[in-house]
Amino acid sequence: MGLLDTILGRSKPVRPDLDQLFALPAAALTLQAGAGYTPTGFGSVCFAGVEGGGFAQVRQDVRELLDADVRQDGHPVEFSRDSYGYTWLLARQDPGDTASLVNDLHAVNTLLQEAGFGPQLLCSLISFRDAEQRPLALVYLYKRGTFYPFAPLPGTAEKRDSQRELQVRAVIGDDLRIETDLARWFPVWGAPGL
Repeated sequence: MGLLDTILGRSKPVRPDLDQLFALPAAALTLQAGAGYTPTGFGSVCFAGVEGGGFAQVRQDVRELLDADVRQDGHPVEFSRDSYGYTWLLARQDPGDTASLVNDLHAVNTLLQEAGFGPQLLCSLISFRDAEQRPLALVYLYKRGTFYPFAPLPGTAEKRDSQRELQVRAVIGDDLRIETDLARWFPVWGAPGL
């Protein structure tokens, strides 16, 4: 960073730290104890659409890696594309095994990063539900190295519960590196597993 960057208000981007994902199991326990949210066993990785032989090989590697873990209980890894053109990978684990789900998401992110697709990685998330079955996701922003809660209102078209998101932030603020810029708490409408 130079003097001109400082004067113009540019900041050096945070280097993504995939190991931040390993804080999620502890945060899940805090979230359950402090707000009554339990993990659903679903987690997703979102990345910009990538094509070509290199990506096809990575996709196969991801499928083989994660399907080997879940074949026993019949939960295959699923790839899908949303209406914005982003690709989503949905991973499943037993709802009580957040650590294994986080390991799966970390492995996917690492495979994509090592294959040169790191710039296409957008976010990862794991989902939760409360006693009223209201959905919640803890979203990891890959390029920022931070988390934020996303709480869509059930039964509504693309409306979120901002108050609930702020309450969740207060509960897990000591467990996760929370994104301080609320404008970066992007909605992930229709995220698989949410």
